[in-house]
Amino acid sequence: MSESFPTVHLVRHGETAWSRSRQHTGRSDIPLTAAGEREAQALKAQLQGVQFTTVLSSPLIRARRTAELAGFAEPVKDDANLVEWNYGSYEGRRTAEIRAERPDWHAFVDGYPGGETLAEVGMRADRVIARVKKAGGNALWFAHRDILRALAARWIGLPAQEGRAFLLGTGSVSVLGYDHDMSEPVIRSLNR
Repeated sequence: MSESFPTVHLVRHGETAWSRSRQHTGRSDIPLTAAGEREAQALKAQLQGVQFTTVLSSPLIRARRTAELAGFAEPVKDDANLVEWNYGSYEGRRTAEIRAERPDWHAFVDGYPGGETLAEVGMRADRVIARVKKAGGNALWFAHRDILRALAARWIGLPAQEGRAFLLGTGSVSVLGYDHDMSEPVIRSLNR
């Protein structure tokens, strides 16, 4: 992998009360916990020294606050395409509760009743990717677990559904880039 190609750093926001309790947190605007604020502050060290041409964030408070605490309050721009998947009637529910009603349910296969389709999430991911490729240079995105999983899948040419294979913890950094040339997108690191 060449260090000379641009990279995209994906940052999942810090912990919230709902991420700690494993509730599906889509469009609910939940703030960071104290632990989440510490996770966000710790991101400074990982992101220090990288020059970013584009810094984007979901407009939801947990992502915006993570960007601010990581030292990127000033250059960050809101991008509505980075908001989390709309979980519809499953918003705020835990997977175990949902599977008590639908034992074979899997988010990236079955979706969310009354919410956004995975195809719609994939289209939003494609718009963000196109925006950053047009801008050139290194990019930094502050967002949420499932939209970032879809973005990683789409970056390497997989259907958004394949994002289900990527585990992203709160306050984590993942890096997308290229291998031999810019026709070979790769995931350089995941969930640091």
